[in-house]
Amino acid sequence: MNFTERLKDNVAAIKKRLNSDDIQYKEIKIGEKKGCIVFAADLTDKSAVGELIIRPAADFCGTPNGDNIAEYFFSPETEKEYSVIPATKKIAGGSCALLCDGVNFALLFGLKKFDKRAITEPPTSTVIKGPREGFVESLSVNTSLMRRKLISPALRFKYLSAGEFSDTKIALCYIDGIADERLVNSITEKIKKAKIDAVLDDSYVSKFLGEHKASLFKQIGNTEKPDVLAARILEGRVAVLVDGSPIALTVPYLLVEDFQSPGDYYSSSYSATFARILRLLAVIISVYLPALYVSAQLFHLQFIPLSFLLTIVNSIKGIPLSPSFEMFFTLLVFEILNEASVRMPKYVGMVVSIVGGLVLGETAVNAGIISAPALMIIALSGICLYTVPELEQTFSVLRLIFLVIGGSFGAFGIIVASGVLLTYLVSFENYRTPLLAPFSPLIVKDLKDGWYKGFTVERRLSPISLKNVNKRRIKND
Repeated sequence: MNFTERLKDNVAAIKKRLNSDDIQYKEIKIGEKKGCIVFAADLTDKSAVGELIIRPAADFCGTPNGDNIAEYFFSPETEKEYSVIPATKKIAGGSCALLCDGVNFALLFGLKKFDKRAITEPPTSTVIKGPREGFVESLSVNTSLMRRKLISPALRFKYLSAGEFSDTKIALCYIDGIADERLVNSITEKIKKAKIDAVLDDSYVSKFLGEHKASLFKQIGNTEKPDVLAARILEGRVAVLVDGSPIALTVPYLLVEDFQSPGDYYSSSYSATFARILRLLAVIISVYLPALYVSAQLFHLQFIPLSFLLTIVNSIKGIPLSPSFEMFFTLLVFEILNEASVRMPKYVGMVVSIVGGLVLGETAVNAGIISAPALMIIALSGICLYTVPELEQTFSVLRLIFLVIGGSFGAFGIIVASGVLLTYLVSFENYRTPLLAPFSPLIVKDLKDGWYKGFTVERRLSPISLKNVNKRRIKND
C-alpha cells in the first residue's frame, strides 16, 4: 500500500498498522498546509524532533510540495518513503515520520535515542595487557568502535535485516581488497534467506551461517573485543555485527582461534607460545583423563604404576559403585554444581561452588560413595576444560563420549574413537576453509601464528588458509 496525497488517509493507514499507545501523533502546520509527525515516544529524541522538525515547519513559508519540502528540515538522516509498510517499520524502530497534505510520501528522519550500556571490558575476554574496551548491544556504537580501530576508506559495512517481527539490523564488516567477494556474497545470501520470526541475539544468526547444521564443533568464530575483530578482518575474514548483541561473529572459523588469547599479542612470543601449548595439553587432559582412568581400572591394570595402583586399591575399598558409574556420578555432580553456580546470582553462586566443591566432595569421599582419586581426576579435568572457555561445551560432550567408550571397550575403543574424531576434523570444511588449518592441510607459512606465536615482523603475509584476496600484510622496505 502506497501513501496518497490525502493527509487523513495516510495517518489512518499508519494508525491501522501502529495501533499502540506509545506511538505519538502530533498535528502541525507546514506553511499553508496541515501536517502530522509520527514517532515512537520511547525511541525517538523528542528535543531533536522539536528543533529539527517542528521549529522549521513553523517557519516554513509558502506551499510545501514533494519537490521542496525536504529542503527545509535539518536532520542529517532524511529519506523519502512512498510505501506504508516500510515506513511503519522504521517508525517502530525509532525514526520520526513527517506527513504533509498534498505530498504522497512520508519524510523519515533518523532521530533515534535510547539508553545504551557503557563501553566496558568484556567479562569473557579479560586481559592483563592491551585494550579493555568491548562491544555493547548498540550496533551504531559497535560500528563506531571499528571505525576508530581501522581508519581506512577500505573498511566496509554492509547493512541487512532479519526477523519478521524484530526486523533486526545486521552489519557485515570487512576490508575491501582483502576479503573475498564470494565470501561476502555467500554470507549475504544466507542472511537474506533466513526465515525466522525474530533475531534477538547473534546466536540466532550463527545458526543460519553454519554449513553443517548437526555438527558438534563450532563453525563460526566470535569475539567481544574490537581489537581482536580488527585483527581478524585484516586477515580476510568477514565479521557479522547484530544489533542487540555485544558479540561479533567472524567467518571463516579455524579451531586454533579459540586457543589464542587476546593477551597473546600484547606479550612476548615465548610466553604466548608456552600458554598456547599449555592450553592444548589442558584440553587433551580434560577430554581423555577420565576415560583413561576408567579403562585402566577395568581393562589395563598393568599400565598403572604399582605404587599408584596400591593407592587406588586402598581408596576404592567399600565403594559400592563400579569404576564407570563412580566416574559418571562424580561427573554428574560436577556438572550440576557448574550449572547451579552459573544460573544463581553471583553472591550465591560463589557460595554454592565453595560449599558444593569442598563440603559435598569431602563428605562423599568420607561416606564411601566415591573415591578420592576419582574426585581428583574429575576436578582436574574440569579445571583444564576451562582453559579454553569458548570450546567448553564441545569438549564436555566429547569427555562424556570418551568416558562411555573407555568404560565399554577400554584403550582400544579410545584409540579407535580418536581416529574417527581426527578423520572427521581433518575432512571438516566451512566456507572452503579447513577447520584444522594450518595443520591439516599443513601450511608452513601459517604456522607462525598457530601453536607457535611468531614475532610481528615474521607475519608479513595474511594466513594462506583463509580465502583472502591480498596476502601482503607488511610491505618490505
